[in-house]
Amino acid sequence: MHREPRSREFYVLAIFFALFVVFLYGPLSAIVVLSFQGPSGGLTFPLNGVSLHWFANLLETQAVGDFGGSFRRSLALGLMVMVVTVLVSLLAGLAFRRKFLGATPLFYLAVASLVVPSIIVSLGIGVLFQQLGLQPAWYSSAFGAHLTWTLPFGVLIMFAVFNRFSPAYEEAARDLGASSWQTFRHVVLPMIAPSLIGVGLFGFSLSYDEFARTLMTSGTYNSLPLEIYAMTTNVTTPVLYALGTVTTLFSFLVIVATVGAIFFLNRRRTRA
Repeated sequence: MHREPRSREFYVLAIFFALFVVFLYGPLSAIVVLSFQGPSGGLTFPLNGVSLHWFANLLETQAVGDFGGSFRRSLALGLMVMVVTVLVSLLAGLAFRRKFLGATPLFYLAVASLVVPSIIVSLGIGVLFQQLGLQPAWYSSAFGAHLTWTLPFGVLIMFAVFNRFSPAYEEAARDLGASSWQTFRHVVLPMIAPSLIGVGLFGFSLSYDEFARTLMTSGTYNSLPLEIYAMTTNVTTPVLYALGTVTTLFSFLVIVATVGAIFFLNRRRTRA
């Protein structure tokens, strides 16, 4: 079969994409490589030996930095944000399927935080808690700050999902005698489940590595991004790179698990 030659625009776009990948993953690859420095290695190239010494050092008590505590806080905060983002986005998507008074202003109000600088949101929430006599903390003020970042994305995704969702499936279920709850439970929910998992991944990943909206709202205890930032001015060993490698690997594992869950649900739905 005769194949048409690639156009010049194709090669230009291919080169642009390759440069984008290098720009995106080049610094990350440098961090990964430097995390395998030998015991006497430093923070720069060339490598002084190759070992897992700095990964083992992560398990030891550090003079500066609380790896375990900050990771647990970021993990718990990410899971909290993920659950609320999925629930509220789903309810908002269902609510906006029908027109109601004030729907348009409410929509713009919900997504307005996307255009507000993150540091301003963080500062505003932190000041508000102080004025109310409340102590800012990662599980309260930071939790609210992260939701101002994740909810608009989740709501927009669910709007797109329901915009393409055909009501014929629900009408068929009701014609067969299903109640509104049964229609949602056995028809709507299985069909939008992969999208809900995607919203959950979005919410977790945006919260897990959020820095600006956590800066003024985390209170006494740091989340992992704040802890890593604080360590950059104090830690002078490759243990910082090892921490970056481990957290990046964790992020990729979360993404792989999410994609696997979506694939499983799609395959199960196809069989059904």
